[in-house]
Amino acid sequence: MTRRKLAIIVGIVIAIGAMALIFWPTAEVDDHAQEEAEAETPEGVVTLSDEQISEAGIQLAAVRSGAAVELVFPATVAASPTASARIDARASGVVRSVGKTLGDYVSRGETVARIESADAAALASQLSAARARVSELSAAYERERRLFEANVTARQDLEAAQANLSVARSELQRAEAAVAAAGVSGDGRSLAVTSPLAGRITAAPIVLGSFVDAGEELYRVVDPNGLQIEVALPSAEASRIQPGDEAVLVVGDGREIGARVRSVTPSLDPESRSATAVLSLSRGVPGLQPGAFLQARIRPSGEIDRDRIAVPEDAIQVVEGRDVVFVRTKTGFQAREVQVGTRSAGMVTILSGLQEGWRIAVANAFLLKAELGKEGAEHGH
Repeated sequence: MTRRKLAIIVGIVIAIGAMALIFWPTAEVDDHAQEEAEAETPEGVVTLSDEQISEAGIQLAAVRSGAAVELVFPATVAASPTASARIDARASGVVRSVGKTLGDYVSRGETVARIESADAAALASQLSAARARVSELSAAYERERRLFEANVTARQDLEAAQANLSVARSELQRAEAAVAAAGVSGDGRSLAVTSPLAGRITAAPIVLGSFVDAGEELYRVVDPNGLQIEVALPSAEASRIQPGDEAVLVVGDGREIGARVRSVTPSLDPESRSATAVLSLSRGVPGLQPGAFLQARIRPSGEIDRDRIAVPEDAIQVVEGRDVVFVRTKTGFQAREVQVGTRSAGMVTILSGLQEGWRIAVANAFLLKAELGKEGAEHGH
C-alpha cells in the first residue's frame, strides 16, 4: 500500500468521525430541546372547545374600562333613635331590687328594678279608695232600683244613683291604669322600673339601696339590630353623596358589610364644617357595638372612573395563592395573574393584569380552576 492510499484512507476515517460527532444526539442536546419544548407551552392553560365551554355553563364577558368611584371616610357606629332607650326612675325613692346588670339582655316591658316610693303608696291608696267608692255606689244604686220598682222613689233618683255609679267606675279604671302603668307592687310599697324595648344593657349606674330622684338615669338599653352608621363628610364631598348610594363598611377584623346611605344632613356642622351621612345596615352584625370606629367606602351614584377596570367577583379565582382571571384564547383559557383593588356590590376593581377588550370567564370560572388543578396533578405524576 502506497503512502498516498494510506493518506486517503485516514482522511476518510477522520471525515466519518467528524460527521458522527456532528449528527449523533447527545444527552445535553436532548435536555436543552426538552426545556425549549416545555417553555413553548405556557403555564395556566386550560384547553376546552366551544362545545365543552357551553356544556359546563361557563359564561364569558368582555373586559370594559369604567369602575364605580368609591370615596373613603371614617365612620362611627351609633344606635338609631328607635333602637336605644334611657330608663329613668319614675319617682323618688330607694332602690330595693336590681334585676339586671351591664351586658344583660332584656325583653320589652321586663322589670329591671324596683323602687320603694311614697308615690307607690299614694297610687295604691287611690286605687283602694276608688274600689270602695264603686262598692258604696253600687249598693246605693241597687237600693234605688228596688225602691223604684216598688213605686216608692221617683225615676230621677234612680238615674242620679246610676250616674254616680258610672263616674265612680270611671275613676276606678283610671286608678287601675295608673297602678298598672307604674308597676305598683301588691303590697303597695314599690314601683317597677321596666324596659321600653328589647336589647342589651349598655350602662347601669343604678346602685342597690341608694336614693334616687324622679328622672334619674338607672339604665341604658340598646337594640343591636337597630344600629346605624354615622359618617362625617367633608364639605367638598358632601354634595356628591345622596340618599340611596351604596356603601361598604370595613370592620376591624377585615370583614366587609353592605350598607346604604339613608340620609344626609342638609347643612354643615358649624364647628367641624362637615355634614353627616347616616347609613343603614343590610343585616345585623354580631359584635358590632355603639361607639366603634369603622371605615366606610361610599359609591356616589353615576360617578365612574374611566381609568380603571372592574370585573364580576366570580371571575376572580385564587390559584396557588395568586388572584387570577381566566382569559379566553383560541384553544380554551389562559390563567392571568391580576392585582385586585376594592370589592363592592359584587364587583372587583382590577389594578393591573387585564386589558380592555379581552374576554374572560365570569360565571362558573371555578370549574376552570378545578380543571387547572387536575392538569397540574397529572403533570406532577
